[in-house]
Amino acid sequence: MIRAITGLLSGIVFGFGLALSGMMNPARVRGFLDLFGQWDPTLAFVMGGAILAMALAWLFQAQTDKPACASQYHLPDTKHIDGRLIGGAALFGIGWGLGGLCPGPGIASLATQFVPALIFVASMLLGMTFFRLWNRG
Repeated sequence: MIRAITGLLSGIVFGFGLALSGMMNPARVRGFLDLFGQWDPTLAFVMGGAILAMALAWLFQAQTDKPACASQYHLPDTKHIDGRLIGGAALFGIGWGLGGLCPGPGIASLATQFVPALIFVASMLLGMTFFRLWNRG
């Protein structure tokens, strides 16, 4: 039960941060990518804040044996960079640039811009399903 409550509260804080920073607005992301037009640096500040927060989280994780709501940390077991990783990152970036949303802001946007966000989330789920089916073989 405590894990569910912690997850819910974390999601609420994350969604609030997305709304406060304007990252639920696809125009912000496209504005950041418009280097030779009306460039919007907001996303750079959001990314800088996220990098700082993650650096602090890594420092905290290194000093503790286990997280507060689980029996162990679940960290990636590989650091291997291959074509699939690079291709997936490129595909993610292209989709983010074209759509102006990524999964977190897309799901959060269901509360404020339902129809466009629903189209994005449905497309995202369809793509995830297609990958799972394609990746089986």
